[in-house]
Parts: sequence; structure tokens; C-alpha cells
Amino acid sequence: QVQLVESGGGLVQAGGSLRLSCAASGHTFSGNAMGWFRQAPGKEREFVTRISASGGLTYYADSVKGRFTVSRDNAKNTVYLQMNSLKPEDTAVYYCAAYSGGFSSRPYYWGQGTQVTVSS
Repeated sequence: QVQLVESGGGLVQAGGSLRLSCAASGHTFSGNAMGWFRQAPGKEREFVTRISASGGLTYYADSVKGRFTVSRDNAKNTVYLQMNSLKPEDTAVYYCAAYSGGFSSRPYYWGQGTQVTVSS
């Protein structure tokens, strides 16, 4: 059974940092792109970032560019999201996603999400 399990969410003050982790099990995703999405209350889920299988390519939403950094450790089947200079508008449930193939493919497995709350 394939599982993506996020961790590292929590409550932080504006300007603070958090590091999210997404551990995969049941399948090795070293050949797949991975990504992060988020959903704020009352809003649709939105793209945050994705990373290629090797980690050599990354892409970020404009809203997080320069503040968030995605990385991966294929030996641990884990993807990370380092979030710095957090803002109240970053408050959302953050979801990890595994893509069906390369960098231009689409997500096909999702984690259950982890809550990030940024207080002003």
C-alpha cells in the first residue's frame, strides 16, 4: 500500500520557519517528480512547488519563491519543504504529492496533509 505521510507542521509566528517532511512507503519514488500543494480554508488547493526525480530541477509558485525550498533524499524516499519568512497568508494544510512520472507529469498520489498556521 502506497503512503505519503507529511510531518513537521505546526503553529509559528510570522517571520518564522518550519520544515515539512514527506515520507513515502510502499513504493520507491526515486524516479518520480514530487511536489507540495496547500489548501487554505475556503480556498481551492494550490500548487506550491515541485522537484524532479534527481532533485536537479525545481519550480515554485510566485507566492513562495525565495522563501521556500524543496529538496529530496531518494535514499530515504523523503521530500522536504523548508519554509522561511513565513507569512499569515501561508496558513494552510500542506499536502505532499507524488507525480506519475517526470517533471511535467501530474500528481497521482497524495498525503493526508499537515496543518501550518502562521500567526501575525
